Amino acid sequence: MAIRQHAEQLRCMEVWGGNEPADRGVSLAGLDAVVYSLPVGTGASGGDVHYLSSCATGRITRLLVADVSGHGETVASTARSLRDLMRRFINFADQTRLIAGMNRAFSERDHGGRFATAIVATYWAPTRELVVCNAGHPRPMIYRAKRQTWAVLAPEPGHGDEGGASDIPLGIDADGSYTQFGVRLDRGDIVMLYTDALIEARSQSGEMLTERGLIEILNDLGGLSTVELKERLLESIGRFRGSGSSDDDTTVLLLTPNDAVPRAGFGLGLLASARIVGATLASVFRGAGAMPLPQLRSDVIGGALVESMNRRRMR
Repeated sequence: MAIRQHAEQLRCMEVWGGNEPADRGVSLAGLDAVVYSLPVGTGASGGDVHYLSSCATGRITRLLVADVSGHGETVASTARSLRDLMRRFINFADQTRLIAGMNRAFSERDHGGRFATAIVATYWAPTRELVVCNAGHPRPMIYRAKRQTWAVLAPEPGHGDEGGASDIPLGIDADGSYTQFGVRLDRGDIVMLYTDALIEARSQSGEMLTERGLIEILNDLGGLSTVELKERLLESIGRFRGSGSSDDDTTVLLLTPNDAVPRAGFGLGLLASARIVGATLASVFRGAGAMPLPQLRSDVIGGALVESMNRRRMR
């Protein structure tokens, strides 16, 4: 399927994605994204789930890539639950409540011992800060335009090391704890979220690509546009496999900053309030799901009116 290069604009208060095939570009306030997702086999949907959302002011973008064990209605039900949670916390800068809610919802469901790995990320457009939470998922990759190199996107050693089990896949422990870390993105930087079909790709001799092999491929490709990078990356992994094909769903989400950041002011605050009220009323009267109420934080609410309040860090 052909991709439309950032032709689609994600509207504020919209949650976009699912577990169906996708190959498209999406433009958000402060961030451009390219999404590729292909379920294995001939089914119309698979076990990989991806979502993108934008808050009422457009300053907060939430991103999710998950790999849910199982197929069919099991995954479809999980995808619907994740969409509802994304919508409920769409106006929250703090993503810890989202991941905790995801874990509880997944753990409480009778899923026959199945679980899900996930990456949840929140992008704060005014400061270009991306905050990442990893629930047992393959580690993201980051391209630094100034260095012209790719590397693993991970916290500093010892970050969040509080003892006990943490950052485990969803559905294993309803009371599991999750940590997060942040990174500032500069113009030209690229972040890649993906599912394990990439690093678990095997050559005809049985050799697995692994995380190190993926980094080598990415560094050979260098600093392409996100659309070109997606195409060349999939071609390179296809050559590594040779005549073999993937036996797992494949999802790649590429992110890069843009300059379309909303400017705070009375108009933005008024428009955001109207969007929140409208969505809340729809939830009450039309059964549209969880109410997307704003988080009671000064930078979330007051930042829509006063630009200087957007300089605060999210963590």
